[in-house]
Amino acid sequence: MSAPFASDPARARGRRWPEDESPFRSCFQRDRDRIIHASAFRRLKHKTQVFVEHEGDYFRTRLTHSIEVAQVARTIASALNLNEELTEAVALAHDLGHPPFGHTGEDALQALMAPYGGFDHNAQAVKIVTRLECHYAAFDGLNLTWETLEGIAKHNGPVIGELPFALADYNAEHDLELHTHASAEAQVAALSDDIAYNNHDLHDGLRAGLLNEDDVANLPIARDAYAEVDAKYPGLDPFRRRHEALRQVFGAMVSDVIITSRAILAESGAQSVEEIRHLGRPVIRFSDAMWADLQVIRAYLFKNMYRAPSVMAKREEVTKVVHDLFPALLAQPELLPKHWHDATKGAEGDQTALARLTADYIAGMTDRFALQEHARLVPEGEARAKC
Repeated sequence: MSAPFASDPARARGRRWPEDESPFRSCFQRDRDRIIHASAFRRLKHKTQVFVEHEGDYFRTRLTHSIEVAQVARTIASALNLNEELTEAVALAHDLGHPPFGHTGEDALQALMAPYGGFDHNAQAVKIVTRLECHYAAFDGLNLTWETLEGIAKHNGPVIGELPFALADYNAEHDLELHTHASAEAQVAALSDDIAYNNHDLHDGLRAGLLNEDDVANLPIARDAYAEVDAKYPGLDPFRRRHEALRQVFGAMVSDVIITSRAILAESGAQSVEEIRHLGRPVIRFSDAMWADLQVIRAYLFKNMYRAPSVMAKREEVTKVVHDLFPALLAQPELLPKHWHDATKGAEGDQTALARLTADYIAGMTDRFALQEHARLVPEGEARAKC
């Protein structure tokens, strides 16, 4: 039985372009399915999480990360009696706007787009699902429900102050009430993102040799997990030991969010999703103790993995790729594929419009396509893009 504050598909606010309802699937199930079938979702399989896509088959990509986030999100949503389909839709879509090369690519595009309204991956995700996916006959985008769009736009909390241009443009036409918190389902998707990357970055960092197993085994949360595994399975193969310990770390984070959030929701007295939006604080949270432990883990990852010399060298190389591609394509928009030419002609004489179009094109690239285009379009690009 759903909680009174869960999002009810029967009471959904609908889609921007009205459609007949499906006799077999709820509106949130249809949103999830459209996201899975989107071109932008498929491209996530060749986009960086931490390591550039071709550095190893075992490392997470944006696609495998998104699938892991969705799995965690459904577990938490089910335990809290929330709507699992809406939670899953937001979780699967949360990284659609990421450009190639992960946060490095986003940092590069943010700097390049500063004179033209900036770049933000959450805003770009909204743009993708409302404009850039052009497959349906009756509308641009995926025509998702208001609730799913709200979740994509503000799963990390209210969006206040100066809005990213991509989000401002859409919100002016279809108000997503950006000043409020999102539904509990969207908040679950946001915390599930934290759980997934804190866990799998430890795993990937160890596999890459950037992290020391003894150091990881002495981190908060991990310390108890490794000790329990060692007591239960003395002499266990190191790889199985690692997997079992990090599995317990994963479970500890999930359990903490469920127990903490269940208490917050009960204390709030919320009886509707609207009350959740207007409480003025998030209802899906880690406990204070778990959050403090996660900050220690995050600091360790930042120092030893995200800022490791080999990772920083790669960041420098791929930043150069984006910084070369952007001005080359901005100066010669005819270099974009033929199906982009109508858009480039419509933007002629408007440097901001051309820059935003260029950013859309680059943001949609996979890691390997960006490297290929760099080698093709930028003088001596092949030599500089070997990374």
